[in-house]
Amino acid sequence: MAATDPRVDAYIAKSADFARPILEHLRAVAHAADKDIEETIKWGMPCFTVDGGIVCNMAAFKQHCAFNLWHGKQVLGESADDAMGQFGRIQKKADLPPKKELVTLLKQAVRLRREGTAAPRKRAAKPEAPVPDDLAAALKLKKHAKARATFEGFPPGQRREYIEWITEAKREATREKRLATTLEWLAEGKQRNWKYM
Repeated sequence: MAATDPRVDAYIAKSADFARPILEHLRAVAHAADKDIEETIKWGMPCFTVDGGIVCNMAAFKQHCAFNLWHGKQVLGESADDAMGQFGRIQKKADLPPKKELVTLLKQAVRLRREGTAAPRKRAAKPEAPVPDDLAAALKLKKHAKARATFEGFPPGQRREYIEWITEAKREATREKRLATTLEWLAEGKQRNWKYM
């Protein structure tokens, strides 16, 4: 096995009894996949990297472990579940594919990392923020036609910034002041954080 990181040793040692053999197995698999794989700790869990890029990571919880391939969708296909790892809740070594199969999967992940392939990012689209009644009523007024045109022309994220700014006000007076400022800035065609642009 290549050089190990003492922080990973400590992480494994402090893990629950059921988790230690699973983590040791996953560690051995990672090192079997590539002689140059390096260990580190990122986000409080052991990660295995090649050329500075993450290939996989593992974690132990109270009743299960997780193992995540950074390029999981490319290696295992679109159906791969990757909430915290593509292999589900691992409670014993038998919950994992055979070592030879895991090594093959990791070799593919290492190859993708070396080729510079970016891991696909999954961004959950936020639903459209509901426009509060007071803002909606003000935007309907004829005197706020410019503000309405600007607001309707903004993408959802920019509309959300104004909506959240108004609705997060704790006092009614603050909310009313923010509503008036919103209408003024919108009439001028300004985004909510225009001062920082």
